[in-house]
Amino acid sequence: MTPTFELEQASPQPVAGVDEVGRGPWAGPVVAAAVILQAERIPAGLNDSKKLTRLRREALLPLLEDQALIGIGLASVEEIDQHNILAASMLAMTRAVAALPVTPALALVDGNRAPDLACPVTTIIKGDARCLSIAAASIVAKVTRDRLMETLAGEHPGYGWERNAGYGTAEHRDGLDRLGITAHHRLSFRPIAERAALRDALSGRV
Repeated sequence: MTPTFELEQASPQPVAGVDEVGRGPWAGPVVAAAVILQAERIPAGLNDSKKLTRLRREALLPLLEDQALIGIGLASVEEIDQHNILAASMLAMTRAVAALPVTPALALVDGNRAPDLACPVTTIIKGDARCLSIAAASIVAKVTRDRLMETLAGEHPGYGWERNAGYGTAEHRDGLDRLGITAHHRLSFRPIAERAALRDALSGRV
């Protein structure tokens, strides 16, 4: 399946594609992007970010920044732990659309749940594989979050975040066992919660 611009062209203008990344990782925020493409200025090669190499995503980002309207929204680790990851993802998407320089007439959102937006919303399952605007949003969100995790990796070496983006890889688990939990870990996620409970027990706090 290759994403097209058909839904966008058949809808009131402007149309924003919205997607998020980072629901599954053990560390770092969830990041969402909203992208409004212009029919005559769509970069070639747009696709679901998961189907593109890292180099290709990195090459497409400056083209999107030059040729499209972009909004980015984050929900912090604290918000993830306070509300849950689904609610935090919705919050990040709401912030991404609010960060656009114009209010869209319609938002096409990847998935089957609609965030609270100031415009009409259509949810599309596997939207990043079907709609070019959502595919563009998936690229922006993915590159933005990967770069953020690389920055955090420099501040907290040893977890491999520059390679695993905070996901629960063997390298990340080893870092947790050796170095412990950081302020960027999601305490509401079971692997982190279990380690936090063990840490507290060993320190005599429970």
